[in-house]
Amino acid sequence: SEKLEYAYAQGKWTPKDILLHIIDTERVFAYRAMRIARQDKTEMVGFEQDDYVETGKANNRSIDSLIDEFKAVRNATIVLFDSFSDEDLKSMGKASGSSVSVRAIGYIITGHENHHINVIKERYL
Repeated sequence: SEKLEYAYAQGKWTPKDILLHIIDTERVFAYRAMRIARQDKTEMVGFEQDDYVETGKANNRSIDSLIDEFKAVRNATIVLFDSFSDEDLKSMGKASGSSVSVRAIGYIITGHENHHINVIKERYL
């Protein structure tokens, strides 16, 4: 708990920043998956993660509020993906200049979380 607001180097995120980044990114990717599954063919632009972290002000929040938000977002993502048919999961769309399937987005969401958990373990614990 003493390292929740600690950054190991200038310009690096704190564990609270990382958790909010995981939450924000999951929301963005779940939205992309929903749009693709609903056959929205509009290309989706990327987002600037550093701006989200800076304006998210995670370090002004309690860890409990961040954990509660993470749980809520993850539950919403699970319910959304459970609603997709096999055909929905194979649907393709374009986001951040790349083609991606709904199924791949599900793997990206979990892989992204795993990546940041590993960063926390390596750099903060």
